[in-house]
Amino acid sequence: MKNIILILAAFLLVISCSKKDIKFEAFSSEAFAFDIGDGTAEVNATVRVKGFTQIKKDDNYQAAVAYEVDLVKSDSVVQKSVFNFVQNQKGSEPIADMALESQFSLDSSYTAGTYTLIYNISDKNSENKIKSKVDFDLEWEL
Repeated sequence: MKNIILILAAFLLVISCSKKDIKFEAFSSEAFAFDIGDGTAEVNATVRVKGFTQIKKDDNYQAAVAYEVDLVKSDSVVQKSVFNFVQNQKGSEPIADMALESQFSLDSSYTAGTYTLIYNISDKNSENKIKSKVDFDLEWEL
């Protein structure tokens, strides 16, 4: 009977102390465009990611996430790589999530309508890849 109780206690201890893996995922995506008045519109977008691999070095946690943004025009034509960047982050505690921001301009040759941004995201420490999409409306002031 003592052995069963000891085995059960050890099993519960292992389960309660095990590290919970968080899936690499994107969430809370937002995008908007606004006419800045000279035939140019500025697009601002953000998406948050979590579950990326962190490396602990010299009592600091380090993460690196690369992303490239494609633009799907209102006529369904895809414009590749309108924005790309590698977001590096360090901290003395584990990093819960990271904001991936993009900003670029569109000229007046882009017609008013609904556009889609496709974030192609890669965890540089694990090579895990994900995608995230977000729509925005482009409207020109007359």
